[in-house]
Amino acid sequence: MTQLSELLKKAALGPAFNEGKFGIEKEGLRVTESGKLALTPHPTVFGNRSYNPYIQTDFSESQLELVTAPTESTQTMNRWLMAIHDVVERSLPLNEYIWPMSMPIGLPAESDIQVAQFDDPTAVAYREHLAEKYGKKKQMVCGIHYNYEINEKLLIALFKQQTAITSLIEFKSHVYMKLAKNFLRYRWLLTYLLGASPVATDDFYTDKEQPLNTYVRSIRSSHYGYVNSEDVKVSFESLETYISDIQQLVATGVLSEEKEFYSPVRIRGTKEVKELASKGIQYLEFRIFDLNPYAAFGMTEKDMEFIHLFLMTLIWLDETATVSDIEKGKKYNEATALAHPYEISAYQAEGLALVEKMQEMIATLSLSTEQAALVEEAKRQLLEPKETIAGRLVTDIEKQGSYQLVGLALAKQYKAEALEKSYNLRGFEGMELSTQLLMFDSIQKGIEVEILDESEQFLKLTHEDHVEYVKNANMTSKDQYIAPLIMENKVVTKKVLESAGFHVPAGAEYETPEEAKSDYWNHQDKGIVIKPKSTNYGLGISIFKDGASKEDYELAVDIAFKEDRAILVEEFIDGTEYRFFVLGNETRAIMLRMPANVVGDGERTIQELVAIKNQDPLRGTHHRSPLELIQLGEIEQLMLKEQGFTIDSIPAMGTIVYLRENSNISTGGDSFDLTDEMDESYKKAAVEMTKALGATISGVDLIIPDRSQPSTPGNPGYAVIEANFNPAMHMHTYPYQGKGRRLTRDVLDLLFPELEIRKKKDTEAYL
Repeated sequence: MTQLSELLKKAALGPAFNEGKFGIEKEGLRVTESGKLALTPHPTVFGNRSYNPYIQTDFSESQLELVTAPTESTQTMNRWLMAIHDVVERSLPLNEYIWPMSMPIGLPAESDIQVAQFDDPTAVAYREHLAEKYGKKKQMVCGIHYNYEINEKLLIALFKQQTAITSLIEFKSHVYMKLAKNFLRYRWLLTYLLGASPVATDDFYTDKEQPLNTYVRSIRSSHYGYVNSEDVKVSFESLETYISDIQQLVATGVLSEEKEFYSPVRIRGTKEVKELASKGIQYLEFRIFDLNPYAAFGMTEKDMEFIHLFLMTLIWLDETATVSDIEKGKKYNEATALAHPYEISAYQAEGLALVEKMQEMIATLSLSTEQAALVEEAKRQLLEPKETIAGRLVTDIEKQGSYQLVGLALAKQYKAEALEKSYNLRGFEGMELSTQLLMFDSIQKGIEVEILDESEQFLKLTHEDHVEYVKNANMTSKDQYIAPLIMENKVVTKKVLESAGFHVPAGAEYETPEEAKSDYWNHQDKGIVIKPKSTNYGLGISIFKDGASKEDYELAVDIAFKEDRAILVEEFIDGTEYRFFVLGNETRAIMLRMPANVVGDGERTIQELVAIKNQDPLRGTHHRSPLELIQLGEIEQLMLKEQGFTIDSIPAMGTIVYLRENSNISTGGDSFDLTDEMDESYKKAAVEMTKALGATISGVDLIIPDRSQPSTPGNPGYAVIEANFNPAMHMHTYPYQGKGRRLTRDVLDLLFPELEIRKKKDTEAYL
């Protein structure tokens, strides 16, 4: 058969070869602040591990397993690993950490290590079998499994370019078997570059093992790691021998189940190994990777991409490893794993030759300069072993005294980094903040998340057979289609609410600036609000409590028309504005929003005071932070003018200077939770308004002069300013002052009520 590299070049399939599907399974121990294994049960906050697709346990209750769904790139895989890691770090108790190393911290007696408790008794029995056969401490070694599926369209295209193999399934298996064989031959290079388990505590070793008395590159990747016994022999000569050998080992009881075969690479894609022959190989699982202690999430994005390039090169090579080659590769890997991290590799020449093949492939297929740089770095580390992960780690262990001290310091550092901006879901910081919060809560609860359109904040949420589509974290199937259309049109909103008997401010609508400006006579000497007809987030709004001069009125009209094709001029209602977040039959949160402001200190200008207040880590832009940066644009300077200030004014000590009249958080305002202080009558009124608009979720803005006085039919005590179909939930979660309300969890409870029912049953069963 024509070499695959020739087929790739002939059909110019480089871009397709560079694509694929990728997934990570990352293990990690939970440890305490003092550096001991956390012996508490798997946290119930993650739901039942039998259905959480992201957060599992591996062997023991203390051993987390974080799983990414198949992704289209290593970059996306890394984003999801970051996000899942954030969810776990922030969900664990403050005094619990994720151990960043493969070799466990000092372990307790085996009797104190509890195997993972599943609903399925066979899953528990399997772990009990492993504990008896291999010992619990061996099971506690952690690492990363890297799953790789070759681009399906590429395989089809290559199949059509050749004639030697007539079945597509057989052709795919041929390519995957070549990759598996060559991986077993050359995996030593990845052990050299990425090995990161140089030392273990003496009590880690079994009675039959002699403890190592020197540093090595990777205990985990050597025979000291978690490996099958010597009588487990599976040939990779062909897919048929692979299937037959595993079946025979299970039939004779050498292996309890097929999944007990712990090869450095496993052939995947079917439930039972025998089905591989008829259905073909779907992907390969590579199981050799130590946790990188210098990577907060266990592996860096660069290493993920380098591994991909390495796997591509193994397909690109002209030769395919034989059974004897595979045995040589096993010896090379064992020697590499047990060599001192400072030593030049005994196989350096072969490693450099393989690097040259990688460079040849990158140049021939016109891959990126970034990929070429990764290979250059690998070459540098072949020449400078102290620069490898294991080399760096040994240096740090020598400096700090033990690998436990190094690991604990890094574990605490990564926890602190995860908590630093707890409102951001790392990997997805560019998405709207409420959507990030909803994704966080979905991952935590075990709801599968698929991003359908990242820029539009459109998600698909799945739990078993139940599917929900969500936009902007709160637009769901529970709302009537017409509801957001009503709420985005402020005129229609007012008419609907007024006809339903609710008090709305009087006003007029204008479709051209000229029309609005010519009607100034109708609004002069009156308190008014000028705002766009449809735009949310408080953009383009100007408020004049005591009326506006003609000049200021016209400027405000122009500002409003920059945001919409029509504007409203409404009467100003005296009182305090509150945002009511309504979900279903309940007002879940109430926010008082103070307009953007600074407090004078008698020394600094307003511009300087704004800059200082904007340094608050909760402030950002485009709804990616709980609070928005205060601006000093046209509207703000117009507001300052009304108070007799400019941006260069120095307000007296204690003087509150408002930069905006409207209190939207999106325009720099401060948020105060008043949910528990508001009279119930207003909460009920907000719910009824939401129903009148045909909505299930809404943000209702009310002006209330005195919240302590109940609303009655004869004296409503409020005026409805507007209703919002996309209320920013994040401002309720992270208020400037007051109790945070995790509204995204309420949205998920509304969409997936079965999860709450299931959680209660699981808790009762556990108790």
